[in-house]
Amino acid sequence: MRILFLVCLALPLGCRPQADTFSVMTYNLCQYALTDRDGDGEPDDPKPESERRAAAALIAQERPDVLTVQEMGDAAVFTQFRDELHAAGQDYPYAERLNRGRMEINLAVLSRFPIISVQHHTNDWYSIGEAKVPVARGFLDVNIQVSPKYRFRLLTAHLKSKVYHSLGQTEMRRNEARLLNKVVRGILDENPDVNLLVAGDLNDDYNSAPLREVSGRRGGEMTDLRPVDSAGDVWTYFYAAVDGYSRFDYFFVSHGMLPEVVRERTRVVRSPLTYKASDHRPVMAVFRAVDQ
Repeated sequence: MRILFLVCLALPLGCRPQADTFSVMTYNLCQYALTDRDGDGEPDDPKPESERRAAAALIAQERPDVLTVQEMGDAAVFTQFRDELHAAGQDYPYAERLNRGRMEINLAVLSRFPIISVQHHTNDWYSIGEAKVPVARGFLDVNIQVSPKYRFRLLTAHLKSKVYHSLGQTEMRRNEARLLNKVVRGILDENPDVNLLVAGDLNDDYNSAPLREVSGRRGGEMTDLRPVDSAGDVWTYFYAAVDGYSRFDYFFVSHGMLPEVVRERTRVVRSPLTYKASDHRPVMAVFRAVDQ
């Protein structure tokens, strides 16, 4: 019996037993891409092997069923990432990557469960003065079938960073957040009871104007899960230049999905590996695979 159990673990969708719960991880991998790391002007330097191994080990340690990542590279780098996860014992037979042209800003979702539909939100624009600006990274929107009776919709985002921009990084981020909220409202208008999860690096504090836009706080559309780590800390991003700790990585759930949240297992990951892998910490959310 023990041997059979081990064999089942190796088969993601074959003899794997029906799970009562499932987990979702959101993780900014910090430039998991070819970039100019050595200053020679050529974007041809991969993320250091030590950082890649730490990221794969951390994901393997937590074993999320669904993994949504930010700052993923091009198609070849994404394949390398999946291979490194496989080497660490984690296989995700279903995957989707949203390519936005620049190699280091792509979004991706990997899943042990079937991804039954995909929508790339790539034509969202906003105006600041006379400038018309696209949402840089787009939004990745997938439906995932966890079991014959349970599915959920995952909307992944990576809003404008706090890096200086002549148009104003805060105003850019707020406009992107408004467009993200517009997508959320459209989904909820179509089905108010939908199991909707919004996840990703939103690059701002919860009380900021952009995050009020995402949560739809005035109308109460979405609930911030506000995970904590084992020490009670909520921060997910460390800015070494100023020794700054911030919560930039979020899970928001709809009213339809909120009853399925397993609060005691939803958390920010606290591990020495986080400092080796990225400037962000991954966040885990756990859900019951039964509508209540």
